[in-house]
Amino acid sequence: MPTADSERDDPLGLRGDAPLLDGYLNYLRGDIRSFTTPGHKGSTDLVGTVVANDLPLYGGVDTIRMREHRLAQAEQKVANLWGADWARISTGGSTHGNQTLAFAVGAPGDEVIVTRTLHRSLLLGIMLAGLTPVWIHPDVDPVTGLPTAIPPTRLQRLLDEHPQAKGVFLVEPGYIGTMSNVAAHADIAHAHGIPLMVDQAWGAYLGFHPDLPPHALQAGADALVTSTHKTLPAYTQSALVMARTERLDRARLERGFEATATTSPSGSIAASADAVRALLARDGERLLGHTLRIVAEGRELLNAIPGIRALEPGSMGDTVVDPVKLVINVADAGVNGMELENDLIDRGFPVEMADHDTIVPMVTIADSLDDLTEFVDAFASLVESHRGEPRVVRPSSAWTVKSEAVMTPRDAFFAAHESVSAADAVGRISAELVAPYPPGVPVLAPGERIEAGAIEELNRALSEGTLVKYAADSTLETFQVVRE
Repeated sequence: MPTADSERDDPLGLRGDAPLLDGYLNYLRGDIRSFTTPGHKGSTDLVGTVVANDLPLYGGVDTIRMREHRLAQAEQKVANLWGADWARISTGGSTHGNQTLAFAVGAPGDEVIVTRTLHRSLLLGIMLAGLTPVWIHPDVDPVTGLPTAIPPTRLQRLLDEHPQAKGVFLVEPGYIGTMSNVAAHADIAHAHGIPLMVDQAWGAYLGFHPDLPPHALQAGADALVTSTHKTLPAYTQSALVMARTERLDRARLERGFEATATTSPSGSIAASADAVRALLARDGERLLGHTLRIVAEGRELLNAIPGIRALEPGSMGDTVVDPVKLVINVADAGVNGMELENDLIDRGFPVEMADHDTIVPMVTIADSLDDLTEFVDAFASLVESHRGEPRVVRPSSAWTVKSEAVMTPRDAFFAAHESVSAADAVGRISAELVAPYPPGVPVLAPGERIEAGAIEELNRALSEGTLVKYAADSTLETFQVVRE
């Protein structure tokens, strides 16, 4: 039977403000002989410590019938902290939250305005809900090769052209920390009587320090999704989805959440999200202040390396740059980011993302200045071993894709399809989603016409060592297309 220790399992004393964490620790400290799932019963005698302290939500953190109402209490605390009037804790990541909002905003066939640099999870949510995306594209900064803010005037034009659109989906911040003016986009959406929904998976800490941008609800959005595991110290797969319901139907949100939720949620994951919420409420400003300071110091050290440019807040005009995010451009040093990543892994410093020109090491409140300094030292020495001639940045296909939408994603997904060679796929309608990962932005999406340039970019990424996911043929020699 698992056990708990006060100093080890709740070192900051959060349980008094975290009902799910409290239930989790009560179970571990109790003399319980469980006759519920999971099948390992808390024993590590069979498969080892991989299942240690794994608890279900139902029959673990709370009773099967949720007698203690711990989940409802925890979710109300989420709503209170972020200023929402509906909130749920997900054990299915921001993927689940994005799908919830897609189910809630419209009916099959309805148009929604969506940033084309969306994560695959949101695209699949749109497909599942049968929505028709109208793509809105960011510009790409010529110096860094990174996506910039989406101009509010672009959203205004699209809504004027598509007055029947039921909502707007943005990803703010994007994978590499750049952000649009969310408040301006919210005003435009609301002037058209529709909600603005924000995938804020990479910005769970936004709004909890005065030197950080506000979170999406503070900026006027109607809903946000965020991952408590990506940038905060929670279990992998933990996430939050929350909304203000003036323009979104609470019942639809609830049904949308349950539509793709597991019926066996992990109590450990949910309790960790609850603990993180309590941590942000009590200590967020202090902890994030420390993180902002060490990231600023790390950025200064990186920018002192010849040919290395760490993206600075305020350096991209109207584009907001998340000051916690470290985005490092290596093109001026003539370094191949993919090769540098491999050497960093061998040195014991895996990073969140790397492509030909860019390295993104994640820094969170769990890191210390010593951690970051050791990374920068290793990074600097490896740059010297890889240094070459400066080159022009080559933007990732994830940021530049502008394929023509011919069918809705849902119609293309369910249409009769066939496999054809890469050469024959050019000009055909894609039946599949193909994305370099990370960042997981689809270069090919169901319903879009396949362009030769997109196939070339995918093959280039594959040849350089990028993980290209979700294609039926992982070699990219053939593609799935809608049968003519």
